[in-house]
Amino acid sequence: MQANDSAHKRPPTRVTVAPDAKLLVSREEAAQLLSISQRALDYLIANRRLPTRRIGGRVLIPLADLRKYARGDHPERIVV
Repeated sequence: MQANDSAHKRPPTRVTVAPDAKLLVSREEAAQLLSISQRALDYLIANRRLPTRRIGGRVLIPLADLRKYARGDHPERIVV
């Protein structure tokens, strides 16, 4: 009878969070939010201009740090 119960289990549901409520964003989302390419974002991460958090194999960027970076003045040119 337990075999029947396991056949009717639903897969875990994926929770969707509004972009404003997120604490961390993916590299793709961060690049879109800053209106730059992913390559340019990787350059900023490699040069430690943007901090990251690693969770498992994912690289995530705190939204608060993205906002702080966007508010700042950046006279240097991103050369990729």
